[in-house]
Amino acid sequence: MYGYNSYIALGDSFTEGLNDELPDGSFRGWADRLAEILAGGEAGFRYANLALRGKMLAEIVEEQVPVALETKPDLVTFCGGGNDVIVPGSDVDEIAAQIDTVVAQLRGAGIEVLLFNGPDTKTLSVMSVLRGKIGIYNTHLWAIAARHGARVVDLWAMDVLRDHRAWSDDRLHFTPEAHHRIALRTADLLGVPVAEDWREPWPELELHRDWITARRSDLAWTKTHLLPWIRRQLRGESMGDGLSPKRPQLAPIVIQHQSAEDRAPAT
Repeated sequence: MYGYNSYIALGDSFTEGLNDELPDGSFRGWADRLAEILAGGEAGFRYANLALRGKMLAEIVEEQVPVALETKPDLVTFCGGGNDVIVPGSDVDEIAAQIDTVVAQLRGAGIEVLLFNGPDTKTLSVMSVLRGKIGIYNTHLWAIAARHGARVVDLWAMDVLRDHRAWSDDRLHFTPEAHHRIALRTADLLGVPVAEDWREPWPELELHRDWITARRSDLAWTKTHLLPWIRRQLRGESMGDGLSPKRPQLAPIVIQHQSAEDRAPAT
């Protein structure tokens, strides 16, 4: 272990681990990967992941934050508000105010806190329209971290996440390789030694017609991913309805099997 005996991950689908799928159909994700690094093979390290896909910030605050405050782990990673930001008409300033309250509570309890800002969506077709709101959200997060003595994992500055191979077809969730790199980046910020460099360039990609035609068109993406998401929002439904967190209590780490695409970057 590297100075941490316990770690709780709070958040939504990003922290749950979509789409870093394991052979059994469950998801691994950067947080599980980070926990394995932090444990360092020591049996005494304990980890919980309360994150659940589709959760809005208010739900994370109500359902997950009290568990962390009661348990008081050494480390909490918090990434919430992303689902709120992408809702048309949402107020980023209000979202940030809620996060500020959460971070103040966690830090007041003596818990080390890591926040995650939003990635740069400039290269993502259609999703690029959110770039301005994400930029405002990120500016708030840096101010919150400075105010309360938290730290920020700067996803926006991770150039490797601007490659299309970092993103799943839904343009919302990361691929296994991207989750791997985010875990390495987070460990690096915590000062934990790792054997690989998250900055390692992706393999060279030769652009040709077959690759272009293989990319899902904006129309197909809208039909497959965007419209179902809008329908869920209108109905007050969530991807996480009926599901429970994968690691609801602090428990020792059991190393998972590798993801199906683990360490095999898309080409």
